[in-house]
Amino acid sequence: MRHGDKINNLGRKKAHREALLSNLAIQLITHKRIVTTLAKAKALRTYVEPLVTKTKKTASKEEISHNHRVVFSYLNDKAAVKELFTVVAPKIAARPGGYTRIIKLGIRPGDNAEKAMIELVDFNEIYGNAVNAAAEPAKKTRRSKAPAAKKAEAPAAEASAAVETATEAPAETASTEETPAAE
Repeated sequence: MRHGDKINNLGRKKAHREALLSNLAIQLITHKRIVTTLAKAKALRTYVEPLVTKTKKTASKEEISHNHRVVFSYLNDKAAVKELFTVVAPKIAARPGGYTRIIKLGIRPGDNAEKAMIELVDFNEIYGNAVNAAAEPAKKTRRSKAPAAKKAEAPAAEASAAVETATEAPAETASTEETPAAE
C-alpha cells in the first residue's frame, strides 16, 4: 500500500531519480526553458522552486555561502549555481513564489507520452512585455502626464474643429439654397 506517498517516483530508484531531476534542473537554469514529459516537469517544479527560493535569502555573507553550498549539493554544477545566483536571483527578487510555468504541448507520437514545456516565468519575453506595459502607466508622475495630456488634447481639438467645420458648411449651403427658393 502507498497511503500518503505523494512523491512521483517516475519509474526510477532514488539515486536515478535524483540524478534525473538534478540534470533537468541544471538544463532549466542554463536554458531558461526545456521540453520534457508532463510528469517530469511536475516533479522538476517541486525540485527547482525551493532552490530558487534559497537564492533570495541573502542577509549575511555566512548565509550567502551557506545557500551556495546547499544549492550546489542539489545541482553539482558550478556554472548552473553561478547562473542561478547572478542572473536568475535578481530577476525573481520581487516575486513571492511560482518561479516556473508548465505549458502542455500535446502527446509524443512515439510512445503517446504527454509533453510539456517548463520555463522560468521571468525569462519569457512574450508574457513579460505585457506585464511591464501594464505596470508602466501606474508609475508616471504629474510632470510626465502634462506633456502626454497636451499631446492627447491636440488631436482631440483638431478632431472637434474638423467636426465643427463639417457641420457649419452644410448649414451655410442650406441657408444659401433656401434664400433663392424664398425669393
